[in-house]
Amino acid sequence: MLTRRAFLGAGTTGAVALTAFTNESLTRVAAAAARVADRPPSDVAGDETYWREIQQGFTLDRTIVNLNNGGCCPSPRVVHEAFKRYLDLSNEAPVYHMWQILEPNIETVRRRLAAEFGCDPEEMAITRNASEALQIAQLGIDMKAGDEVVTTNQDYGRMLDTWDQRVRRDGITVKKISFPVPPPSMDDLADRLISSIGPKTKVLHFCHITNLTGQIFPVKKICDAARAKGVKTIVDGAHAFAHFPYKASDLGCDYYGTSLHKWLLAPIGTGFLYVRRENIESLWGLQPTAGSRAKDIRKFEEIGTHPAANHNAIAEALTFHDGMGIERKAARLRYLRNRWANRLQATGRFKIHTNLDPAQSCAIGTVQVLGVPTGKAVQQLWDKWRIIATPIVHAEYEGIRVTPNVYTTLEEIDTFAGAMEKVAAGS
Repeated sequence: MLTRRAFLGAGTTGAVALTAFTNESLTRVAAAAARVADRPPSDVAGDETYWREIQQGFTLDRTIVNLNNGGCCPSPRVVHEAFKRYLDLSNEAPVYHMWQILEPNIETVRRRLAAEFGCDPEEMAITRNASEALQIAQLGIDMKAGDEVVTTNQDYGRMLDTWDQRVRRDGITVKKISFPVPPPSMDDLADRLISSIGPKTKVLHFCHITNLTGQIFPVKKICDAARAKGVKTIVDGAHAFAHFPYKASDLGCDYYGTSLHKWLLAPIGTGFLYVRRENIESLWGLQPTAGSRAKDIRKFEEIGTHPAANHNAIAEALTFHDGMGIERKAARLRYLRNRWANRLQATGRFKIHTNLDPAQSCAIGTVQVLGVPTGKAVQQLWDKWRIIATPIVHAEYEGIRVTPNVYTTLEEIDTFAGAMEKVAAGS
């Protein structure tokens, strides 16, 4: 029997042994990626041997089928272990280990995140979530009574509430446009937003991909048109980063906020804010900082005492993500989405509110059970099959939002599809 002393001995330390153990999943992910390196992502998307290696990197409760990865996702084991390790180290002497050892390493995370996003590290602030990142932009832009913001009525509720507060507090106006689901085309989405810009419009705020139906917007076309009219753009990328491939240069926006505890699989309470360099000085932070830091992107990270473990463990999440490769990951997510969506669409008992064109969507799909209230359908999924999905009830439509992730198995997808057929049949 291998004793603890024997395990920690033989020329190694406990720390090295622990690191080797927790990094096993990274080794397996890298080896799996090497085996499929010469194959196109569309081919690997259906390779269950490859994805089984990815699935083994997670510690999950398989007695439930979690199809609400749009809220927040479980981290891979290597990420969660790093998070706990940093917490333990912090707790030994926080004023030293957390502030002097761990906190400075946020710069490594900033550099790696910026490289993944495709911006200068001096344009990226690490935040606690997309809401915080976006509210820095929403509340930090100077506006006066009568100035206008153009957004949509399908943007995230918290962000719409933030603009409504500026209406009450500052006397600005907010124009919320509507669009059909799914929209007739990407050009239609762009035209609706661009044509809504008027002489008093100062800010255009919209989603990169909506949380309601997973609709991807033509961000670059919209932002370029807004910039030509002298309008600043805030893009809500809460569901976009590490979900499908793109870079900052593909967007052209002034401000971009995202969460990292969704598709990057980082610890809960992580996100980032991108601010185009020319806008940093004029944007006010949510919490005040010294005037001497006006041009420093780090002024947006001044929130008082906070844990370093959350943001430092982002580095492990990036390594796990890079091991999969964003092209393979996006192809797999669309493969899973299409598996249930195509099956249900063929029955005639469901309405899909998401355009399945890969240019317009990825993992997220929203489906309505015709003739069955959405709340009732979601409750049946949980009560009878222990399936977690998200009810979407908008003023203009309703449905069930389904968001699998890379750890989701085909059996779980098929269980969901079969359960939905039974819900539609009333059985």
